[in-house]
Amino acid sequence: MSHIYTGGDKVPGEEFKKIYQLYFKDVYYYILSLSRDKQLAEDITSETFLKAINAIDKFRGDTKLRVWLCQIAKNEYFSYLRKNERIDLKGNLDDIIEKEDTYMFENDIVSRDEFARINVIIDSSLREPYSEIFKLRVYQDLSFKEIGELFDKTDNWACVIYHRARKKIQKELEGNL
Repeated sequence: MSHIYTGGDKVPGEEFKKIYQLYFKDVYYYILSLSRDKQLAEDITSETFLKAINAIDKFRGDTKLRVWLCQIAKNEYFSYLRKNERIDLKGNLDDIIEKEDTYMFENDIVSRDEFARINVIIDSSLREPYSEIFKLRVYQDLSFKEIGELFDKTDNWACVIYHRARKKIQKELEGNL
């Protein structure tokens, strides 16, 4: 397995690839919403992930990874604007912040809509123990070990059931698009 070396910590290359695949669209659309420029959004998004690779050891986990990546992207965007003298930060910063707030609001609406769709899928399509394991893991934030103990099973069993439930939910979501 290849590794990305970052300041003494190792992040498996496959893990970072998953992070990239999972969050690329979020970062891209965030920057696109600020810049209204597809090429610039692509460039800033690429630069964001390069910075994230180099700074992953500084990620403390006190925010969601998506939020951290969007913060890097926003900083990259502001740096680009300053370097290219495209804004006077005193005059246009309010406009940029307003665009950012609109993006976050729209993203929250999408998240709530998806949350509602996931709950419908859990309640209608997943049989036990899949639905309960998924809810315990996602909504109750229990570890696989804790879930296994609740069912008098191993943590590996809980992990397998959770991942199967997640795959079923993803399949249902993709089918409903």
